[in-house]
Amino acid sequence: MPSPVLRVVLIAAALAAGCSGAPWNDPYPHTEASRNILYTSFSERPKHLDPVQSYSENEYVLIANIYQPPLQYHYLKRPYALVPFAAAEMPRALLYDAKDRRLPDNADAKEVAYSDYVIRIRPGILYQPHPALAQDARGRYVYHDLKPGDLDGVHAVGDFKQAGTRELAAADYVHQIKRLAHPRLHSPVMQLMGEYIVGLKALAQELAEAEKAAARAGRRGGLLDLTRFELAGAQVVDRYTYRVRVRGKYPQFVYWLAMPFFAPVPPESDRFYAQPGMEERNISLDWFPVGTGPYMLTVNDPNRQMVLERNPHYKGEVYPAEGEPGDAEAGLLKDAGHPLPFIDKVMFALEKEQIPYWNKFLQGYYDASGIASDTFDQAVQFSGQGDVTLSEDMQARGIRLQTSVATTTFYLGFNMLDPVVGGTGERARKLRHAISIAIDQEEMISIFRNGRGIAAQGPIPPGIFGYREGKEGINPYVYDWADSAPRRKPVEAAKKLLAEAGYPNGRDAKTGEPLLVNLDTTGTGPDAKSRLDWYAKQFEKIGVQLAVRATDWNRFQDKLRKGNVQLYFLGWNADYPDPENFLFLLHGAQSKVRTAGENASNYENPEFDRLFERMKNMANGPERQALIDRMVEITRRDAPWVWSLFPMDYTLHHAWVKNRKPNTMANNGLKYQRIDPALRTRMRREWNQPVLWPVALGGALIVLSLVPAVVTFRRRERQTARVS
Repeated sequence: MPSPVLRVVLIAAALAAGCSGAPWNDPYPHTEASRNILYTSFSERPKHLDPVQSYSENEYVLIANIYQPPLQYHYLKRPYALVPFAAAEMPRALLYDAKDRRLPDNADAKEVAYSDYVIRIRPGILYQPHPALAQDARGRYVYHDLKPGDLDGVHAVGDFKQAGTRELAAADYVHQIKRLAHPRLHSPVMQLMGEYIVGLKALAQELAEAEKAAARAGRRGGLLDLTRFELAGAQVVDRYTYRVRVRGKYPQFVYWLAMPFFAPVPPESDRFYAQPGMEERNISLDWFPVGTGPYMLTVNDPNRQMVLERNPHYKGEVYPAEGEPGDAEAGLLKDAGHPLPFIDKVMFALEKEQIPYWNKFLQGYYDASGIASDTFDQAVQFSGQGDVTLSEDMQARGIRLQTSVATTTFYLGFNMLDPVVGGTGERARKLRHAISIAIDQEEMISIFRNGRGIAAQGPIPPGIFGYREGKEGINPYVYDWADSAPRRKPVEAAKKLLAEAGYPNGRDAKTGEPLLVNLDTTGTGPDAKSRLDWYAKQFEKIGVQLAVRATDWNRFQDKLRKGNVQLYFLGWNADYPDPENFLFLLHGAQSKVRTAGENASNYENPEFDRLFERMKNMANGPERQALIDRMVEITRRDAPWVWSLFPMDYTLHHAWVKNRKPNTMANNGLKYQRIDPALRTRMRREWNQPVLWPVALGGALIVLSLVPAVVTFRRRERQTARVS
């Protein structure tokens, strides 16, 4: 048995030996160090992975890389542009009148009864390996007729011994469109698509009746075989071609063809997952997708990790050869023409707390990161000219910063039905302009968003067709153009407008009463209070009193529906990158009070509404741009909103991550990214060298503390030997 001193020496030697391998704090197996794996995280379990139900960002991060809709967004180009994905070419609308006679492409929307989109998919696309598609030598499906006991020991799709594939067919896309109407799936877009896709509402009623009949016959649940039902608005033309018919002229429909709602789902997966015992084991399409995209979900453990791995059957797509100006200089075109995807596996680890996640990123154990408010100053600094740069520590590590403007708008809305702040008269308009000038958006962005945003000049954010840059893009009612940049008009200009509106120094000229304006908000907590206090001070600058009325979300929604607000905060994320998706928020026909639409300000301007009806069905081009310019000018003049800000996203990534470019409209960017595992391994070792001197010092102290005991022990041994 070794002596205590020897044991200490052995421990120290073992610790020293560990220095030659991987870092001691490496959370991953050492065998993964040189593998082509991207490491990232998630903080909340995705609720739905079935593409007919999913409509959340944390779900799209996964399914947008698994499924393959007909179209997708070009990874590099801005403004955002649609390109084929599974489709062989971009579909165009074929227009028909009520008698089914073909109309010219430029036909007036009033003449168009139907628009047909004929979509041809590329031959040779294969599904990922999956047990739902496994067949025996005679072509029979292996797992479509499971007996009691066949699921013993099966807890995930990977537990089935066999997996198969087949070629993607046009019928799979038609099947998915039918699934929108499935009575048990409750698709969030069923109501909207039911207004457009011919026959979809009727199919929903037919399926609901079939479901009730099955329940009466004692067959509740189980398979509802959609292949037995027809949908007039979605028909198979041939093996690789299908047609979707929508009512009227609806050019925005092509944007929906880039969403997972219109990605293919094979009928075999419905039959496979509908079998008894599957749902009890959480084996469903909502848990284990079946797609033709570049990746497949191989691990779904939302309490620990989720894993995407390369679909071995994916082929035929290459990295883009063109982008927007500056992409080539940024190295984003070096991989042009190379087959996708580059990364073999993507590991999503559960991280509920920001600080541990941030520390792992700094140690190199996550490849990219966002920037939270409490780590912002550690990562980013502002130059004297206001430019955003990385901190010295981040630069020393080779970390890269990317900024992008989200396709989102935040605004402070006026209720145009209110007798004080609403209406189209000159008095109310000048009051709204005065308030718009007084609220210093640039200061708000600096204080409360760490500079992450740009002051809005109108309703359309950058990256969307219709947005104007530079001098021609400023709001002249709130800004001046000076020194090649927009400059907010001085507070004196706001006070002058306020006086012209009948409120000199913030008091009603007739009654002498101070002007009091109510702001309804759902904001609570310390952060919200400081922001609302700031807003109150903005109003104080022109002598106006702001009363904040806090409420919960449901009560707030009720107030908006009834028009019981004066001012309110809202924002809008683009469903698709079209100006119609923002301008409709100000369309009179969308009035919240009158029609329960999304126009929460209840703004109505006859000229704007006429232009909107013309603009919404037009293709992008000079004529449409001219209409948009006029519409934006009208809204700037009428000022139904205080145009607040377009938020900016800041992301960081390590030097070993290539081809990263923010794309707020697409969520399938994993396939374009590339990893340099050798550089990552080297940097991890450099950043995570163990600090051994405390161990050595502790060992030395232990040795010193043991010396008296060892000396005493040996003395006693010698004394015992002499006595004996």
